[in-house]
Formats: sequence, structure tokens, C-alpha cells
Amino acid sequence: MRKLLLLSFCLFNMATTSAQRAGFWQQKVHYKMDIDVDDQTYQYQGKMTLDYTNNSNQALPKVYFHLYFNAFQPGSMMDYRLSHIADPDPRMTTNLGTKEQPRYQSRIATLTPEQIGYQQVETLTVNGQPTQFKVDGTLLEVVLPQAINPGQTATFTMEWSAQVPEQIRRSGRNSKEGVALSMTQWYPKMAHFDEFGWHLDEYVAREFIAPFGDFDVTIHIDKDYVIGASGKLQNPSAVKGYDKMAKVKTKKGKASWNFKAQNIHDFAWAADPEFVVDSAKSNSGVTVYTVFLPTNKEVKANWNTALSLSTEFFDYCSAHFGDYPWPTYSIVQGGDGGMEYGTATLVTGGRNIKSLVGVIFHEAAHSWYQHLFGINETVDEWFDEGFTSYIEELAFQSLFEKKGALASNPVINAYRSYYKLALSGKEEPMSLLADYYNTNYAYSNEAYNKGQVLAGQLGYIIGKENLAKTFLQFYDIWKFKHPTPNDFKRVAEEVSGINLKWYFNLFVNTTRTIDYAVESISDQEILLANKSNFAMPIDLLVEYEDGSKELFYIPLREMRGEKPSENLDLYQGVTRTVLEDWFWTKPTYTVKTTKKPVKVQIDPSLRLADIESANNTYTR
Repeated sequence: MRKLLLLSFCLFNMATTSAQRAGFWQQKVHYKMDIDVDDQTYQYQGKMTLDYTNNSNQALPKVYFHLYFNAFQPGSMMDYRLSHIADPDPRMTTNLGTKEQPRYQSRIATLTPEQIGYQQVETLTVNGQPTQFKVDGTLLEVVLPQAINPGQTATFTMEWSAQVPEQIRRSGRNSKEGVALSMTQWYPKMAHFDEFGWHLDEYVAREFIAPFGDFDVTIHIDKDYVIGASGKLQNPSAVKGYDKMAKVKTKKGKASWNFKAQNIHDFAWAADPEFVVDSAKSNSGVTVYTVFLPTNKEVKANWNTALSLSTEFFDYCSAHFGDYPWPTYSIVQGGDGGMEYGTATLVTGGRNIKSLVGVIFHEAAHSWYQHLFGINETVDEWFDEGFTSYIEELAFQSLFEKKGALASNPVINAYRSYYKLALSGKEEPMSLLADYYNTNYAYSNEAYNKGQVLAGQLGYIIGKENLAKTFLQFYDIWKFKHPTPNDFKRVAEEVSGINLKWYFNLFVNTTRTIDYAVESISDQEILLANKSNFAMPIDLLVEYEDGSKELFYIPLREMRGEKPSENLDLYQGVTRTVLEDWFWTKPTYTVKTTKKPVKVQIDPSLRLADIESANNTYTR
């Protein structure tokens, strides 16, 4: 028995290590920032010391910073994008036409100099030496006096001034709900460099990527303000809101807030004089803070309920997707919807309870599929948003809707949205860079819904239990390491023993669709057809004349393996028969039976993303 256990451990260890990329490395940052805010002008002065460690195998003669606030200026790329995309974000535009004949104008185009956003770098040195730098839209290019060699840490010292823009997208001042400052993407952020090179994406309102690092942020602001932020507050007794016994310490009428966080890749905060703070601790030890405007009794009640459910959420996700690794999480009212940041989210708060819990669950789920893994949202938006939405839906049904046993396909609504997209003529390959979709309709449905379908259908291919194991093993191998979708695919292959190259390639890189049909049945024969250009394995449930049932499983040749039996309620007591595999080059397949079939159904679990379900069932 001991030898068997040792062999099992060795095989598991091989599985967990063979899915890692050879020669893996990643950069490291450490930010120390001091921010002095003028809440009357919505401007601030910033000082930053940034330690940047080059763990790559090449010298870096240049580095780049993102200056996101610069997007909120007339004539920016974001401004032009809003003016020319077919279906612009209504939060960012004004309709000058009618509902029937809309004529959208970018809200950025009408900003005055007092309303725009900007980040102006005033001084920048590296290791005490001056640098040459220039601003190009929302990017700062820095030419270094000496290259940063492999293994070397360089220290950047920067001073900059900034103006917070009107609330148009994510960042901003004076939101519709009355939050004074929503401070996201607010500091000059070091761009990401990895084996694919520098990621120099202009900000046009989509997503982000950045290196992991540590943050030490001090914010000086009028003493009456309360702040919710990433990380852990270091001085609760010296500021307003977090400690009932606090004696607010001020200097020139301002209080100083100090937050620290380790191993995150973004830092956000929001501030308002009317904010109230509440907190609770999950069973696994995560302190969850809510920071919101208590505008009425219903709002306060909703946030109180949401706080309780949020602690349950972190326990649920830690059990199913890997332990939440940070001590705190802050849910802060602000912004214009919901957006995830390191150990924090900003969400709009004047919602009904179902909407509030839903958006909190979604943004908190990003703690895994974005912030814990550091997924490149600009390249693999579906891996970020789709998998996050998958987690959100499972948690919501389990915790909010109190469903004891989830349905065989808990993300069926995402499938339905995907079907509409696939039949709309607007679908584009899911591998398209997030910024470049022709329509917001295609982007949102592919990132959020088709991404969920990819995860749900993967469970259909490799088995429900193997999918659950894949999520946990992926966490063990890739947390804090910027994995790619291929890394997830490799883990799923290791766990299941099934080749998945064909599935990820066709579902991510093409707009091909799945359509299988039951063509005919006779006394002892069933004829199936693949009417599409996307081959899949088939679960076929057959009900016989005598009332018995049999589940036929037809693997796909390209899988080079088989899905094990699944513990699904709808298959309890049903005999399972594994047949010979089906070639993708062969359009039909004949199933022979020993009894007379009266009803035949392809995939009763509804996890096969078949765009035409009408021909999936045949009844005599």
C-alpha cells in the first residue's frame, strides 16, 4: 500500500509540474506612493518610488507607463472610438437623435479643461539619474540612461500632477449616485513586459494587464472624507469610519490614510464624506469591508444582506476554485457599474438586492480569474470575463437562490445568449483583441457568455468532476503567474487524459458552430448526423419500448481518450455504454441497439452548445 501511495504521489506531482511553461519568469514591482488631494479642484499631486525588477533574460533600454486619465480628453483614441463604433456605451455618450434614429456624441468630446482628466509627469529619475520621456496618448515612453539588465532592480522616482475627470467610465468625480471620487487607473502604472514583449495598449475603455507587486499608498485628503481602497488600512485609529474610537489626526485640515497590499497588480480607491463602513469575517478568515452611501433604509438593508452573502461567497470560492490568498476584500460604492481591482471592487450601489449581490459576486469572482492569476484581459478577455461569470453564476445559484443541487447546466442562460450571437451575423473570433471588436454587442457576448459556454462545454467534454479538479489544480500551479488559456488547457488535459487542442482552437479562434441531429431511428438502429463543421463527442440517451434507458457515449477520435461516467441526476439508474469513436471526417454515425428505441435525445444535460436543438430529439 505504501508503494502504491508513493507511486500515486509521484504521478500527481508529475501532472502538476508538467503543465508549467519551461523557463517561466515574470517581472516584479513595488510601489510606494504619497498622494495629496485637493477635493475642491479635483486635482492631486503624486510622489512615487517604484522598484522594478527585471527577471527576463534580456536588457531593457526602455520602459513604459500607462497614463489612463489622459484618455478623458477631447481628441483621444477613446473619444474617437465612441464616435465611430456602431453601438457605443450609453454611459459614455449622449444621444442627440431619437430612439429610432440615434445620433451619438461622445461625452468626452464636450469636456472643458476643468473637466478633463490628465496625468502630467513632472520629474522622473531612475537610480537617481534623469531620464528622457515622452507622452503618447495614454502611454509614457521612458528612455533609460542605462538599460536594466537581467536580474537587476531599478528604482524610479516620479512626481506628477493629475486631474480627476468627470465620471464617464470607471474613474471619475461626482458619479450619478453622488460619490465624490472614484479613483481607478489613477496613477502612472508600469506597463507589463513578458515573453510576448511589452503590452502597450492604448486605453479605449476596455481591460488591463500589469505585473504583480506590492503597494504602500498614503493619501492625504480633507479630514471629513472616508476612503475605501485596495489592501489593508494601516492606521484605522487616525482616520474616519473604520474605528468607532478613532481620533482623527489631521495636518492642515487633512487626514492621512495609509494602505498596504502584497502581490496584487492594481490599486484602487474611492472617497466621499458620507461613506459608512461595515465589515464581517468569512469562516476562512477573510475580512470583507463594505463602504457605501446609506441613502435610505432599503439601500442600507441591501448592503447589510450583501455583506453577509459576500463572506459566504469567499468561503464558497475558496473551496471550489482555490483559497483566497489575501486578508481583506473591500466592496466600495463608486464608478459607473462594476469593475475589479486588487483586493477591491467599485460598484454602483443603488440597486435592488438581486442586482447588488450579482454584481458583487461577479467582481469578487475576478479575484480569481483576473487578479489572482493576472490574466491578460486585453488579449484573452473571455478567459477573464467568461470564467469569472461562470464562477459568479455557480455561487449565485448556490448562495443567493439556495439551490441545493445545481442543474446539469447552471450557465444555460449564457448558452442562450451565445446562440443568438452565433445566429446574428455579428460574431467574430473570440481570440480577437478586446479593443478591436466591431460592436460592443459582439464583445460583451463573446467575453461574458461564450467564455462561460467554453467552460460549461469543457465539463461536457472531460466530465463534471474532471472540470472541478482542473480548476483546483490550475490554481495550485498558476496562481500569481500570469497564465494563458493554453496553460489552462494543458492542466485540463493532464487531469482528464483527453486531448483538447481541437476544442480550444475551433471554439476560440473561429466562429464555427455545432449542429448535430438524430436523422432517423428504426427497431434496432439510430442514425446520427453532424450537420456542422465542428465535431464533438456525443452523449445519446435512448429510451426503449419497455421503459428502460441507456446512455450511449460516443467519443471523438481527436480526444484520444474518454470521458468517465458523470454523477448527474438525470443519468441515475441509466446503463452507460461506450461506443467506438467518431471521426470528424465522417458526417454520419450509426448506433445499433438490442431493443426497440422509442425516444432518442442528444445531450439531455444541455451542455453541448448545439445551435439547433430542434433536431436533437426524435420520438417515435
